[in-house]
Amino acid sequence: MVEETEPPAKKRSGMRETLIFVLAGVFVAVLVHMFVMQSFYIPSESMENTLLVNDRVLVNKLAYRFGDVSRGDIVVFKGWDGEDTIKRVIGVGGDTVTCCDSKHRLSVNGTPIEETSYLYPGVYASDSKFTVKVPAGRVWLMGDNRSNSRDARSYMENEFKGTIAVDDIIGRAFVRYWPFSRLGWLSHPSTFDPVRP
Repeated sequence: MVEETEPPAKKRSGMRETLIFVLAGVFVAVLVHMFVMQSFYIPSESMENTLLVNDRVLVNKLAYRFGDVSRGDIVVFKGWDGEDTIKRVIGVGGDTVTCCDSKHRLSVNGTPIEETSYLYPGVYASDSKFTVKVPAGRVWLMGDNRSNSRDARSYMENEFKGTIAVDDIIGRAFVRYWPFSRLGWLSHPSTFDPVRP
C-alpha cells in the first residue's frame, strides 16, 4: 500500500494561514486594548472594600464617548500626579458638593447622600469640611475608604479646586475579574438617584 504524503505547497499554505490568523489576533487585541477595554490593578487601599489591593478590573474606554459621566461611577483617570488613578465620581459639572451635615453625610446640590452601600465600614464621608462647585467639563472624585484616600480633597488648593477634567478620564471600571473569588460587576449605585442638577 502506498502512503499518501501532503504536497509541500499545501503545507506552506497552512503555515501561512496560521501565521496570518495569529497576527490578526494580535492586531485585534492591540486595537481593543488601545480603544475599547483595558485591565488595571488596584495598588492601594483607597477604594476598599469595593476594591482591594491587587484586585484587577476591566475598564470600558468607550463609556463616555457616547454618554455622560454619572455620579457614582468608578473611573480610571490621569490623576493629579499624572499617574493612572481609580476613584468614584461624586460630583459632575455644575454640582455643588458639601461636607458634611449633622449625620456626617455629603450633600450634592443640597441632597444628602447615603453612601453606606460602598463606604468603608466605620468611616465618615469625610474628616474635613468643604464646599466645592464643580466647573463644567470636570468631576469631583473620592475614594470609598475616605480615611485612607488621597483624592480631590487633597488638591482643593489647586486652580481647579481638586476637580479632574472629563477628558482625563480613561474609562469606567465595570467588572472586577481577579482574583476569581471576588469576580463581580461594579454596578452603578442608586445612591445618587435623588440628586437633581
